[in-house]
Amino acid sequence: MTALPLSPMVCMRLIPKLSLLLTTCLAASACTPEAPVEGPRTVADAQPTAAPTDAGHVLARRKSDFGATVVEMPEADPAPPAAYDEAPSEIDWTPMPVTAGKASISCDRDYTGGGDGVPLSSLGFSHVWKTMSPCQKTGMVRLRYDGKVDAGFTALVQRVADMADTLGIESRILDIDSSGGQVEEGIKAGDAMAESGWMVWVREDSVCHSSCVLILAAGDTRLVSGPVGIHRMLRIGSKATSRAELNQELREVHGQMSQYLQRNGAAIAIADLMMTVPNRSLRLLTADELARFGLAGRNAAEDDLDRIRLGRKCGEAFVRRKDAFFRDYDMLCTTEGEQVADMGQCGLDLKKRYGFPDSSCPHESPFSEYD
Repeated sequence: MTALPLSPMVCMRLIPKLSLLLTTCLAASACTPEAPVEGPRTVADAQPTAAPTDAGHVLARRKSDFGATVVEMPEADPAPPAAYDEAPSEIDWTPMPVTAGKASISCDRDYTGGGDGVPLSSLGFSHVWKTMSPCQKTGMVRLRYDGKVDAGFTALVQRVADMADTLGIESRILDIDSSGGQVEEGIKAGDAMAESGWMVWVREDSVCHSSCVLILAAGDTRLVSGPVGIHRMLRIGSKATSRAELNQELREVHGQMSQYLQRNGAAIAIADLMMTVPNRSLRLLTADELARFGLAGRNAAEDDLDRIRLGRKCGEAFVRRKDAFFRDYDMLCTTEGEQVADMGQCGLDLKKRYGFPDSSCPHESPFSEYD
């Protein structure tokens, strides 16, 4: 009997089930099966886990303490990292409390006069909806978070961004105060933020230490007044008995961090520092280092993406005007020691000089969070 040629799609579906068809496919030269690539887990799979309580790991956050950069130790040998998948995961809205820290929602950027808004104690859909609904009037939401970077924080930023999409709130500010937490969750939360348009603040009364810098790297725009510091990762449950074994455990995470920083426009030198600075210590970054490492001001990766997108939508003249605005903003408004509120006001005043917000592209104008 003559073998009939099979389409590639048919071959791909039948190969795992009927191995005899492989010969037919190859004879007909009609298919070239590819090995499936396992994508990242969905949010529903990444359920929060209880944080270790060993005081030796310095996991409890206090203003005077350095938070450990924690890496979860797998029970089996680590597998090669899966390829990064930009496809958004479906948000899991299973009700859960905010347990990792304190969160609140404000529809106003003025924290000096208006405070930090309404406490957000639950991440259930109805509670988040009721808390954020008033922000429809202002068109912006400010999420104040004081606590660790962990699975609960990842769920928090994902759900607030998803609710902002539902309510049509385009301007989002993460006002963070964190001494660190889990590296893997910092990467997950940062990737979610990178796709949902966040400005990130580190106020003068706040800190951003250890794995919090991964969150800072994800922001579209970063206003930094409080101290930002880095130190070495700490592997919980490590079985290493030598430096070589400990290095092998951390090398995989270092690779994941490097890829994450690169796709978010930040320097991979940050990942190197998180392998070298002693965990009991803290390397505070200067204003020049924050700019050089891509952790302050406009995000370079988002800037390039904007230039492509805005050129089509708003025109090349708009893009050049926006570039000129941010050059002046970096020079005039981000001096060391400046308060976040003053940085924002300086940017607001500078916008008028450049004719922003633009009537034809208001949401694409710089500092749209302030309009």
